[in-house]
Amino acid sequence: MNDLVRQHTALTESDLEWLHLLVSEWQLLSDLSFADLVLWVPTRDGARYVSVAQMRPNTGPTSYQDDMVGHLVPRGRRPLLDAALDEGRIVREGDPEWREEVPVRVESIPVRRDGRVLGVIARNTNLLTVRTPSRLELTYLQSASDLAQMIAAGSFPFPGQQVDMDASPRVGDGLIRLDVDGVVQYASPNALSAYHRLGLASDLVGHHLGQTTDELAPARGPVDEAMVKLASGYAPRETEIESSVGVIQLRAIPLKPKGTRIGSLILLRDVTELRRRERELITKDATIREIHHRVKNNLQTVAALLRLQARRMDSEQGREALNEAVRRVGSIAIVHETLSQNLDERVEFDEIADRVLAMVSEISPGKTVRRTGRFGILDAEVATPLSMVLTEILQNALEHAFATGERGTVEVHAVRSGGTSPKRPAADGRSDARLLITVQDDGRGLPEGFDPRRAGNLGLQIVRTLVEGELGGGFDMLPGQERGTRVILDIPVEPHK
Repeated sequence: MNDLVRQHTALTESDLEWLHLLVSEWQLLSDLSFADLVLWVPTRDGARYVSVAQMRPNTGPTSYQDDMVGHLVPRGRRPLLDAALDEGRIVREGDPEWREEVPVRVESIPVRRDGRVLGVIARNTNLLTVRTPSRLELTYLQSASDLAQMIAAGSFPFPGQQVDMDASPRVGDGLIRLDVDGVVQYASPNALSAYHRLGLASDLVGHHLGQTTDELAPARGPVDEAMVKLASGYAPRETEIESSVGVIQLRAIPLKPKGTRIGSLILLRDVTELRRRERELITKDATIREIHHRVKNNLQTVAALLRLQARRMDSEQGREALNEAVRRVGSIAIVHETLSQNLDERVEFDEIADRVLAMVSEISPGKTVRRTGRFGILDAEVATPLSMVLTEILQNALEHAFATGERGTVEVHAVRSGGTSPKRPAADGRSDARLLITVQDDGRGLPEGFDPRRAGNLGLQIVRTLVEGELGGGFDMLPGQERGTRVILDIPVEPHK
């Protein structure tokens, strides 16, 4: 719609915003009318109309099989559009049109804003399935007529009341028509069922909706306005009404076809089961976060016990082995601490990597450990073993790459790719996302004849097992391009969401 309005018409940006507000609401008019709606706007030269939006009803058959958006018609071809635009009134004259052997009643509703007519809504009703109207259909059509008059007068939609139609109640969910005093004139079967869900034991017709609602679900705590006034439809509002047995979503639309409120339209939806499932999910999420928090605390306790034991060791080799275990446990604890603060089982691994780098660098003062690139968001099942792998590789580099007291640098570089690695194609031939990690130091390099697949200490054995077994990736250690050692990890990961 933005492109069509800006390309073909002379409407301002504020006019365009008004049309957007109208289009966000006009599913309501379409459903109440059992009719298709097409919004026509005059072109800049006034010689033609361009259709900028279209809506089909959920309550009846469409009268347009084709998409009308973007069509241009010359002025004079559709006299009802001309009359509505020039005279600023709703035009219903004329015989039904026949489209593909289907009779269609056409009406034109001017769209007014600040005293100016911006365009015309063509309301097209398929008459092929017209039947004797019921009380529900008569109420729908009367409400549609009131809304059409409000659009023609510029009093609907309501400024500042942007509605999310995906979340807001619709006509078919439940509809109540109130008179000017807030007394129910008509309640659809779905609306009555929703109030029965709140605990109502009688009919709604003839009862004051605000008072009835307040009795079923008395307000608890401070509220912006009294429940009675809210449910009586005096102002455009949307809220949820909750009793001890049910929850309904309620939207009030005051009807002012001639400038004075004659009543209100109440749309409502029973969201009891939806809210129950949401609460269950919130409870489950809270439980999962609490579990991660407790696991983190337990791991920190284990690390503290190992640290105490290391201080009492007489053997330097035994003390160092316990300190390595402390760092391994600590790297896992960092992941669980991060997961305890998230709503899902995915973590931003860059934060974890930075904390692992800081933890490991404490063992080698004078050495610089830095990260470049981004790991991105990883699943917990990848993040936990990867944090241990990173810890082991960094510990190994800091302990064995440099002589005692020698300064040096270890750099961790991470890059995500969206395609299959050329060295490790996916088994089914499809492209997958991968994480390539390079750990480069500027130390003494690898010993002569060193084979990372056979040789190595416990730390490298842990790395091989985790990378190739748990992560399904590749691991290699190579001499650096100029000096030092380069460790390469190639790990399959989920693509960025």
